[in-house]
Amino acid sequence: TYAELDRAADRIARRLTGAGAGPGTLVAVSAERSLDLVAGLLGVLRSGAGYTPLDPEYPAERLAFMLADSGAGILLTQRGLPVPEGCAARVLLLDDEDGQEGSYEGELTAPGADDIAYMIYTSGSTGRPKGVPNTHRSIVNRLRWMARTYGVGPDDRVLHKTPTGFDVSVWELFLPLITGARLVVTAPGGHKDAAHLRDTIAGHGVTLAHFVPAMLDVFLAEDDVERCASLRRVVCSGEELAPHTARAFTTRLPGCALANLYGPTEAAVDVTSWECEGELDTVPIGAPVDNTRLYVLDAELRPLPPGTPGELHIGGVQVSVGYHRRPGLTAARYVPDPYGPPGSRLYRTGDLARWRADGQLEHLGRIDQQVKIRGQRIEPGEIEAALRAEPGITAAAVIVREDNPGDKRLVAYLVAADGPAPAGEPAPEGSAAPAPREPDPAELRTALRRTLPDYMVPAAFV
Repeated sequence: TYAELDRAADRIARRLTGAGAGPGTLVAVSAERSLDLVAGLLGVLRSGAGYTPLDPEYPAERLAFMLADSGAGILLTQRGLPVPEGCAARVLLLDDEDGQEGSYEGELTAPGADDIAYMIYTSGSTGRPKGVPNTHRSIVNRLRWMARTYGVGPDDRVLHKTPTGFDVSVWELFLPLITGARLVVTAPGGHKDAAHLRDTIAGHGVTLAHFVPAMLDVFLAEDDVERCASLRRVVCSGEELAPHTARAFTTRLPGCALANLYGPTEAAVDVTSWECEGELDTVPIGAPVDNTRLYVLDAELRPLPPGTPGELHIGGVQVSVGYHRRPGLTAARYVPDPYGPPGSRLYRTGDLARWRADGQLEHLGRIDQQVKIRGQRIEPGEIEAALRAEPGITAAAVIVREDNPGDKRLVAYLVAADGPAPAGEPAPEGSAAPAPREPDPAELRTALRRTLPDYMVPAAFV
């Protein structure tokens, strides 16, 4: 119940405050998807601190980097989950029933609108993930827009299935809590299982859910999806929503509305929306959400007319404060807004877009190398850097291939270093130098999984 959640979050907030959490600090949270996690994140926010999620499924080296880079002074975790190597933070257990010693007894300090609510790490082109802090002002604007636009209230049941390392999880968790709706939490790993999602939605009467378009295709391929008649609203984001997917959805679940949303982590989850209605020959990303300004600009930051492609820039309250401890990158991507109030900034998305004559935006791809697969934001440069760090590889290039429609895969192209032939194999006859040794794909996958999450490990090596 809400009363039980209130008490659990209060206990956690007082433990955190007693350990030094408060406005201006970050608490790292590593936990499986569970009711404990919900209480933990709410407790962090009540202490005035912001949270930075550490997905337990990530490789140990990546978690250790994120924890150290964040500067979080406290790690809130669960029994049975490993603590990242070199952890300098104080460790508190979410599921510690006897952990009230040192709890703060006074009045908790509420965060301000411009304090950090959360910081999520995204893939980095230089080989290391980068933290993106977002303020309460930013995410509250996004939540209030969604609550008003979709009429979310106490009669709704909202599905939470997205891992906390991805920003969709923020609205899945907190939209129901600010509207009095019921929160339905899927089992750990359940977000990958379409049959489990179908049964959860049907069994718990879920009314609002999110799908990455690739997962929506998988969901629609399941039998008996029509059992999910309680759904009144599905939102898609994370990658391009293909017209055939939108049409298939409206055919299978004609009583459920479908919206296509777009936005980067750097602007509090989503900044546009479009209702999937009518013939659905195309699926634009739509128009801006509340208190958000969108511009399609040329290289000189001059507005382009409808129909002309340019880089999409975001202004308004949802623009994040920049990249954590990355002033150079922040200066390059967050630029002064020549069209907004004094002191305001634009975020350069790196996305190519154009305005339609009807005032809706079309997304046309990227102007850089960033890609998205099944909603996961990937910088090929980070994978390439990890490959070049492996012995025997002098150069690497990673691309996305889509040999079958809808089946996007990462493929790595490698240049092997000259080296001795494996033991027991003679050198090529007449060769003056050792021939390059062919890298072993299985060894490369094992090596990459020490630093990269599974979704960033290439499916093939050439």
